[in-house]
Amino acid sequence: MSDENQFEEFLKFQQGIIDEFRANAGKVGGMFEGSTLCLLTTTGARTGRPRTQPLGLMQIDGQDLVVASAAGAPTHPAWYHNIRKNAIVTVEAGDRTYRAIASVPPREERDRLFSEIAAQQPVGCQNSATGVDLVF
Repeated sequence: MSDENQFEEFLKFQQGIIDEFRANAGKVGGMFEGSTLCLLTTTGARTGRPRTQPLGLMQIDGQDLVVASAAGAPTHPAWYHNIRKNAIVTVEAGDRTYRAIASVPPREERDRLFSEIAAQQPVGCQNSATGVDLVF
């Protein structure tokens, strides 16, 4: 399968999660059943178009938080670059939708947040080169 075909399949997979999330007030089944997810809509840095991604959602100190780790990849996910250009985002969490201003915590706070995330979600939680890079 070509890279382009793999990307198209990934987008279809993501859209299925987005559709299921919206149809069930934030609940999804399959491999994400029981997980707390959100939908993060950013503005494309190059296109200016809305881009929605399903992401794992954590709450620390009463604040919603997502991790920009691209599943441990050495580079940031595309949505991270989008929020660096335009920090205004829309978050769908459960049955609530709100606008927020995304921010990247300073290194010391990032490390503290990552430690808390690792304590809450120890399975598969690895401190990659990108680590905890977004709080909203």
